[in-house]
Amino acid sequence: MGTLGKIARRTFLIGTGLVAGGLAVGYYYYRRPYPNPLEGELTDGEVTFNPYVKIAPDNSITLVAPRAEMGQGVSTTLAALVAEELDVRLDQVTVEHGPAGHAYANTTMLEEGVPFPHFDESTIAELMRSGMAVAGKFLGLQGTGGSTSIVDGYYRMRQAGAAAREVLKLAAAKRLGVEPGTLWTSDGVITDPASGKILTYGEVAAEAAALAPPSEIRLRDKADWKILGKPQKRIDMRAKVTGAPIFGIDVRLPEMLFATLRMNPYRGGPIVGLDAGAAEKMRGVVKVIRLETGIANGFAVIADNTWRAFQAADAVQAEWGKGAYPPDDAGIFDAFDQALRSGDASYGRDDGNVETAFADAPRERIVEAEYRVPYLAHATMEPMNATAQLKDGRLDIWAPNQMPTLIRQLAAKAVGIETENCFVHTTYLGGGFGRRSDVDYAIYAALVAKETEGRPVQVTWTREEDTQQDMYRPAAVGRFRARLGEDGLPVAIDMRIAAPSIIASILPRYFPSLSPIGPDKSITDGSANQPYTIANYRVGGVKAPVAIPVGFWRSVGNSFNGFFHEGFLDEIAVAGKLDPLDMRRKLMAAYPTAINVVDKVAAMSRWGETLPAGKAKGFAFTLSFGTWVAQVVQVADVGGRIRIEKVWCAADPGQVMDPAIFEAQMMSGIVYGLSSAIGEEITFADGAAQQSNFHDYGPMRMFQCPQIEVGLLETAHRMGGAGEPGTPPAIAALANAVHALTGKRIRSMPLSKEVEFV
Repeated sequence: MGTLGKIARRTFLIGTGLVAGGLAVGYYYYRRPYPNPLEGELTDGEVTFNPYVKIAPDNSITLVAPRAEMGQGVSTTLAALVAEELDVRLDQVTVEHGPAGHAYANTTMLEEGVPFPHFDESTIAELMRSGMAVAGKFLGLQGTGGSTSIVDGYYRMRQAGAAAREVLKLAAAKRLGVEPGTLWTSDGVITDPASGKILTYGEVAAEAAALAPPSEIRLRDKADWKILGKPQKRIDMRAKVTGAPIFGIDVRLPEMLFATLRMNPYRGGPIVGLDAGAAEKMRGVVKVIRLETGIANGFAVIADNTWRAFQAADAVQAEWGKGAYPPDDAGIFDAFDQALRSGDASYGRDDGNVETAFADAPRERIVEAEYRVPYLAHATMEPMNATAQLKDGRLDIWAPNQMPTLIRQLAAKAVGIETENCFVHTTYLGGGFGRRSDVDYAIYAALVAKETEGRPVQVTWTREEDTQQDMYRPAAVGRFRARLGEDGLPVAIDMRIAAPSIIASILPRYFPSLSPIGPDKSITDGSANQPYTIANYRVGGVKAPVAIPVGFWRSVGNSFNGFFHEGFLDEIAVAGKLDPLDMRRKLMAAYPTAINVVDKVAAMSRWGETLPAGKAKGFAFTLSFGTWVAQVVQVADVGGRIRIEKVWCAADPGQVMDPAIFEAQMMSGIVYGLSSAIGEEITFADGAAQQSNFHDYGPMRMFQCPQIEVGLLETAHRMGGAGEPGTPPAIAALANAVHALTGKRIRSMPLSKEVEFV
């Protein structure tokens, strides 16, 4: 069992021990900070104050933003958190991802993974969150995901900047012979107003680094912010628009080799036979090797350039064994249906008494529906890749990734070295969406590097391999019923959802000795944890035993539950002869933040206005990743086809660090959701995925993209994320708009199976 696996149970016990009432054993270790990973990589004269700040004598300042930059602007906003308190401008600093290190653990990912709604602040919910934060500290998992980067860094990185500022002032005060409190800081300069003397941070950095910061450090009030809360220029934009070599696929090293791979298309199946004779004779080919892992089985071709590796891989003759799942969609969804009928459900919500509420319900007051969604690929623009070099017992990996400490541990294990001898260099990501939180591509690169005699090797996947070897968004099926009251409002809702468990899929890939226990809350995320008050309200999730590999996909379970829940609520409104937005508003009366975003989007979209013939609007709401989001989609009939004309989005994350970046992320999430709604699916035939590239897995094209208007509120008292919350309601709002326009209630994705989009 790997290091992370070994301590998983221990951290669970520690976390639950704290929840149970305090655990003295281990508390000291929890409070003790991890070592500063920057200490070992300083240049001449450069000093570090904490894991986030480095300063050189020439006053060059480097800030570490230890979350993956994959287009979401996180490197800019994380740097802004430090720069605000350090009192420097963003144009004065260099920003880098930094090394893999436990000091950068994302404890919020675990904290927000508890099975309680975001709005549940009961004692048990808060204790469980605290316990999981402790577990996250012990695990030390550095990761980018769950829309948690800014929430996790909000206090920690501001404190790092403030601590560095204060010791710089202490050092300057000693040199000038004054009290630290009399000094001013601004733009990387310390001023003594009494004498007019000025010192740069770089001039006193070496002295300051040896000092301990004050025990109490005051962070700036929001009213005094110079950077935070305002739009900033993206620090990554110039490199991207000028084509700088910043992505994983751009890495070039001396004496570098190139490789590609082909893994069994029947997921999890073995290699029955392999004939590489023809490939090994081709120009530039160095070697063909077998790759047989607990993740997948196949082969890699090593060559002197990527194109020759691609061509040689096509020449390898492989016989593949079948996977352990139904071979086609009919069989797969039969398994889902069987799980719905007889599988054990875990209830994410069970208010009132649903069975009693339905027992005497008149048939005319019952609404029933079944919804389903397909598997989905991530379709990142930059295909999976990683570069690795194993030399003299040291493994270096350059990779666009979301989980550097996990890569460090698992790649080291794969090649038989200690974790501390593996060094992960995180590049910019040409898209992530959760796909690069799986780390198969990096492990494969490490295994290929064992065969290159110390030379670095870049392993690049073809687009076809990327699509057909994805860790897919799970397919899911939901069966729902509601009982309406005399006023048309629901008095009972019963939802039963079947989907493969993401955790049960991931653990065998990387920690086969660990068995998943308990429910997988992602199966009901977006349905069980929404701010609606209904007297009898039950949402159950059933693990569907289908062994096709699945993983985290932008907004995870919310991506399909937003469609399920809000589509079905729309059906309830229609059956009860209620306005869909007004009905939600009544059911949300106990949650003012939800009401705020509903009212905001209603005003933005002029909900309720009379539209010209051939136009219609649909509404949906989803609270996910701590951000309350309401959306309205307007569609139009264009010669019997449907055009998505406009999307209005109101979002309340509590606090917005950079409104321009937040708005861009909401837009991005909307486009990602609409893409899945109108044309994306992964289907299976003869045991393999049928889609292979963008010609048959079709994201929304630019000409199809609607106008998008985003309105931001800051009324919630807890901070939420930006990267994922825009996706779930977009899918449902579009489906509801299509119904309002055409009268067709489409309960399965993609919608293009029943209507045509232009």
